[in-house]
Amino acid sequence: MTLWILFALMTGLAALSILIPLRKGSDRMSAEAANRAADEAVYRAQLDEVDRDAERGLIDAAQAEAARTEIARRLIAAHRQNTQDADGPASRWPVSVTVLIAAVVLPVGALGLYLSTGSPQMPDQPLEARLQADPQGQPVEILVARVERHLADNPSDGQGWEVLGPVYMSLGRPTDAAKAFANSIRLNGATEPRESNLGEALVVAAQGLVTADARAAFERAVALDATAPKPRFFLALALGQEGKQAEAIAAWKALLDGADPAAIWVPAARQELAKLENPGGTAPLGPQITAPALPGPDAQAVEAAAAMSEGDRQQMIRGMVDGLQQRLMSEGGSMDEWLRLIRAQAVLGDREAARDSLARARAALASDPAALDALSRMETEAGLGS
Repeated sequence: MTLWILFALMTGLAALSILIPLRKGSDRMSAEAANRAADEAVYRAQLDEVDRDAERGLIDAAQAEAARTEIARRLIAAHRQNTQDADGPASRWPVSVTVLIAAVVLPVGALGLYLSTGSPQMPDQPLEARLQADPQGQPVEILVARVERHLADNPSDGQGWEVLGPVYMSLGRPTDAAKAFANSIRLNGATEPRESNLGEALVVAAQGLVTADARAAFERAVALDATAPKPRFFLALALGQEGKQAEAIAAWKALLDGADPAAIWVPAARQELAKLENPGGTAPLGPQITAPALPGPDAQAVEAAAAMSEGDRQQMIRGMVDGLQQRLMSEGGSMDEWLRLIRAQAVLGDREAARDSLARARAALASDPAALDALSRMETEAGLGS
């Protein structure tokens, strides 16, 4: 009942927002018409006064004629305007139609549309009730909200922050992801993957710019594992963004030296190196470059989430993967999104689903040789070959 009262108030306010200006305009026009009618009466009285002054000899004939001409001109103008106002209701029919639509058609049409396409019999679904419901089949946003509430009550749950960071990244919330990764490091301790994920989230949040905080995270990651490719990739990118061309070239070469040619990041690294080495080509990377999108969430984070026993987190990850799959199947997507889906399905043990997604991705990206090459490397890495 409260919902219907709210709808009625909103409809009334919408109608008043149209009717009040129209009413003010109509009242203003009526007042102006009354003023012009009064002006016409004044001009007629002035003509009579001129005639009386001429008869009494107060003005000569030339002055009387000039006064009559001027007053008559004003009288004719006022009379013409009053005549137009008299025809106004017929010419202002659009205003009447607008009033009718605002007062009657709009509310009735809105009600009919809601009754035909809405769900008036469905009871309210408060957020609290949805958070308490069985997580099975709930949308990712509700599952995330459940975990967020859990972490609000238990901020020292390091594993919760660890799982939430990659989910935030997949939902396009890099700033929140960076906070989650930072909390995970604080509570669980620093590791190369955690520091690398923190740095990557900061880069994405900064629109591809390797900021000072991101660089510090990557440097800490390299200190923990000098062979890790992700932090070294972004540190090489940072050198290019800072205009240190020679150092950037050396960093890219060191990164590519001995790298697995099938690794997903190798083509992007080669492309950045080629830009720097081309003597007549593109200038060194500037601060506006967008960092290449490395796949996420990474396999380790998804695997850790899949191994957890807490139902909310398991359903959150499953819901995230299923939601991505449904969107890609219906709307298509980029190469990175297909790779992310295939990797997550493989890590979660859904190998048949991963093979099906791989086949669909190849069909969707058939015109992109680079994408097909990346999909083939993914097939090998994930062991999805027949």
